[in-house]
Amino acid sequence: MSAMRRALALAAAALLAGCSTLQLAYDNADTYARWEARAYLDVHDEQSDELDARIAAFHAWHREKALPQYAQLAVEAGRRLERGLSREDLLWGYDAVRAQVRESVRAAAVEAAGLLDRLGPEQLEHLAQRLAEDNRKFAREDLAGTPEERRERRTKRNLERLEDWLGGLSDAQAERVRQYSERAALIDELRDRDRKRRQAEFLDLLRARQARARLADWAADWESGRVPEYAAAVRANLEEYFSMLLDLDRSLSPVQRRTALERLARYRGDIEQLMRAGAAREPAQ
Repeated sequence: MSAMRRALALAAAALLAGCSTLQLAYDNADTYARWEARAYLDVHDEQSDELDARIAAFHAWHREKALPQYAQLAVEAGRRLERGLSREDLLWGYDAVRAQVRESVRAAAVEAAGLLDRLGPEQLEHLAQRLAEDNRKFAREDLAGTPEERRERRTKRNLERLEDWLGGLSDAQAERVRQYSERAALIDELRDRDRKRRQAEFLDLLRARQARARLADWAADWESGRVPEYAAAVRANLEEYFSMLLDLDRSLSPVQRRTALERLARYRGDIEQLMRAGAAREPAQ
């Protein structure tokens, strides 16, 4: 399941970055998922063939069911951005994307469950070791450095994302992004503990051979079980982020707003092209 989610992230990253190779990235998402899954699951022979079939089935589902939803979201997001954003618009976008991710994660879990329930003890130990490696990588990349260094990294990431959308920021706009990074709490330690909690739950679920019965609901409800401190910090940081976006929206120049609208229109066109390409590949009935 982790590999399927990573494959989705690969295609989503290309989309959100306005990448001209979205078609290539999406068409190769199942190949990427197979490569990742084999590293985590250590499957061979019949299990390897089954993994390929399940990933292909999920990819077909995503093209048929999820892409049209993302195309509609792009249209509606363009309407809202064109007239100027409100907090309600940001909540709509946040909730709509989360709903789509939940649906995709649930579908991936349903496809993966049967295979995961048949993993042996050595395969589960291999998976546990790979998750531990992920945690060490997270510590190196997200927990390292002083608070000031970590805030600076966050500022840089947000500036790059917003400049990609808007074609550049004014000094005042860049300063507002830096203010967000100063005001929002650093919550990576809490996130790290929550990741490890979820990983432990996942492994326990697989050891009990409960994937068919429980995995889909568990995977789609990733916020369940969070400690109150982490849940409150996530909500507070989201409010800070919304406040920053609303301030930026009010300060957009006509050129910046047009740049963002044109990018959204290109995304919609890219998604629709992917949908047409998928339909063309379907065998005649």
